Order: sequence, then structure tokens, then C-alpha cells
Amino acid sequence: MSTLSFWHDSLPEPITPRPPLPADTAVDVAIVGAGYTGLWTAYYLKMAEPSARIAVLEANFAGFGASGRNGGWCSALFPSSLTKVAKVAGSKSAAVALQRALNDTVDEVGRVAQAEGIDCHYAKGGTAVLARSAVQLQRARADVEESRAFGFGEEDLRLLTALEAQRHANATGVLGGTYTPHCAVIHPARLARGLARVVERLGVAVYEQTPVTAIRDGVVTTRHGTVRADMVVRATEGYTPSIRGFKRALAPVYSLMLATEPLSDEVWQQIGLARRQTIADYRHLIIYGQRTADGRFAFGGRGAPYHYGSSIRPEYDREPRVHAELRRVLGELFPVLRNVPVTHTWGGVLGVPRDWFASVGLDRAAKLAWAGGYVGDGVGASNLAGRTLARLLRDTPDDPGALTALPWVGHRSRRWEVEPLRWLGANAGLRVMGSADAEELRTRRPSRRAALFAPFIGH
Repeated sequence: MSTLSFWHDSLPEPITPRPPLPADTAVDVAIVGAGYTGLWTAYYLKMAEPSARIAVLEANFAGFGASGRNGGWCSALFPSSLTKVAKVAGSKSAAVALQRALNDTVDEVGRVAQAEGIDCHYAKGGTAVLARSAVQLQRARADVEESRAFGFGEEDLRLLTALEAQRHANATGVLGGTYTPHCAVIHPARLARGLARVVERLGVAVYEQTPVTAIRDGVVTTRHGTVRADMVVRATEGYTPSIRGFKRALAPVYSLMLATEPLSDEVWQQIGLARRQTIADYRHLIIYGQRTADGRFAFGGRGAPYHYGSSIRPEYDREPRVHAELRRVLGELFPVLRNVPVTHTWGGVLGVPRDWFASVGLDRAAKLAWAGGYVGDGVGASNLAGRTLARLLRDTPDDPGALTALPWVGHRSRRWEVEPLRWLGANAGLRVMGSADAEELRTRRPSRRAALFAPFIGH
């Protein structure tokens, strides 16, 4: 289990899976998935209603999936832009309300971690996104202009000069960038495992090694028995297609990572990230990184293919070609790291909805609630989703503008196309965004193909 990722390998204690569901049972709320969404929902629901009978059902162990092996960004990011959220919601104020709730969520995660004694290495240093070409600098300026158009000031997102950006991260070729304080770094597996312990202590039943095969009308079918519930929460993110009836709800897309050996203080002085800022740049094919609590550079990015039929297999966690490219890009950004040993490589699936619009919802007639589709931005958003689901499940009336009125609540994304159209479309998008970066390097102009594809990926 420790080979799943650096995060799992660096846990303070070995992972011992909890026992599976022992027999058929009945509860008030059954939660499918012991990742962040499921565990946050259990936490806030149990805190609000201590007498609630809640069971969490997990195919492997808490924090096995993306919640335990992501990039460790507890950010205020949402997969769709402010402009798209406003268009979907029908108002700019709704988009602003969602963004402000996400901003506040970064602090909420830190608050709960401290209150519950979860040592997840939380450090709020913000995010620096670097612009390393004139075209990328245009995108940085456009991001700030969009933010200002929605009423957000420099305290939320600031345009950086080249010198200011280099003070955050001294990468090569930096022309400028943006900075937001609304992000913290965490140790993902420590947070997931810690949340599982907390909810169990509160009286939530956590059944691991219990794969769910079907959810229907308040009945959860597993390989070990049946759970009947007044309401079922589907919190399965990239693994959603493995459940009968949800094959086309989300597409599982792989993101891959590596971690270096611990770096010396002298090396970190050359790199920057003194406050453990998270780092990315304005290329189309996403990269992301952080400085871990023990002084490693954890670095990841997209580029792995979507696998036919939404297939998820352990061998897909490592793609030598993609990991080699991540190694090359890291050395290009920071030449001091070109020959530094990499101690861990890993990957995992994230959930992508057809319209790249994350959602939270509840269907009382079907006895089903859900949250997900974070497209890799789920560490913070899952906390907001958990709080929102807890209120929806309790049918708590809210004032206008409160959590249950946010524009992602009740949103339903259209289903993905059947195969082979799903495979063709997902991988075509990957190729477009990868080639767009090469096109911009060659032409020094914004990529036409990226502009044409942007509406399909949240813009």
C-alpha cells in the first residue's frame, strides 16, 4: 500500500484496512466512498446530528484514491471559470458567491484540522502561477481582468511583475504571473486518514474493503451485503463509472506525480517557495507543484491518456513517458533540480464531468445525493461539498446566498458519450492542449486550437 504514492509511503503509521461490512444493515445515511467528499459529509452531518446512523462504504481503504495521492493543493479553484459559472447560473452574483465560499473553505479546512488534531502539514502560502512567455503573460492579465470584472481585488488575485514572480519561485524565463493567497499545502493522505479516524471517533461506521456494485432507491449493494438507507450519498469521483448505472456520469482521467529526495536549504534558496507556496504556470497542459514539509519537491501534471471504457487499473498509475516528461519540465523550470534523484513516481484518477462543472445535489425521490466532478481541484471543493450535503440531507432552510443556494447545487452535467466517442473525444482534447503549447512556442501567438477547444474544458 505504501507504493501507491509518496504520500502513502510517508504516513506515520502503516495502513491497516478496517474490516468490511459484516452483514446486511440499515442506516439513516449511507455514504459510498471514503475520500474527502464522503468523509467531510460524514463529519459535518454527525457534528450537526450526533444521533444520525451513518455508514461509510469504501472499496479499498480511506484515502486510497485521489484524496490520498493528489498534489496537496487545498485551493479555492473551481473547474469552470467565473464567466462560465455566471452564464450557467444566470447571474454574476451567483458566481461571486461560489468563489467567496471556496476562498473561505481554504481556512475552514485548516480550522478543522487544527481543532481535530489532524497533522496534515497544513501551510497557507498561496499560489503563484508563472508566465514564461508573452502569450502566457496575456493569459495572466486576462485572469486578473476577469477577476476584477467580478469585483475581486488585489487581495484575491494580483498580477506579478517578473521580479515579483521570481521572488515566489525563481524559475527560468519568468516574465510575470499571478498570485492568490487562497491556497494551502497539505499532506493529502494524512488529511484523509485523519478524517477517517475523526468520523469513526464520532460514531460513524467506516467499512473498508467493501466495493459497492450498485446504488438504487436507497439500497446499496456490495460484495459483502446490502445497506438500506433513507438517503445514499455517492462520493466516488473518478471511480464513479465502476458503479452500475453511472458508467457515463464522470470520465476517469489520470494525473501523474513525482517527488524528489529531500533538498538542502541551499537548493531551496535557489528555487524559492519559502512560504510553501504552490506553483503552476500558464501552459495549457497543466503542471502543479509544492514544497513538502520534509523539503521535497512534489511535482505533477496531466498528459496521461484516457483509457477506453473508463478503465482504471493499477498499471496506469505509472506512465514512463509522462513521468519522464515531468522530470524534464521540472529540470527546465529549475536547472538546479536536473540531476536530483526522484524517489517516488505515482498517479491516480480524477473525475471529469462532460461540461467540466462540478456539482452537489440531492434527489429525494431517488433517495440519492451526490457531489464531485472536481477535475483535480477537489481538496478544497470537497469540504464545501461536504458542508453543503450535510445541510441538504438535514433539509436545513438557508437564507439566500447560503451554501445550498450556490450555483453548483442541483447542477446536472450531461452524460459522456458512449464508446468509442468518449475515448476519441477525451484523447483528442489531450492532444489539442499538448500541441497548443508547442504551437505557441513556435508562433509566439495564442493557440487557435486551444481557443476552439476552451469551451469544452470549463472556459
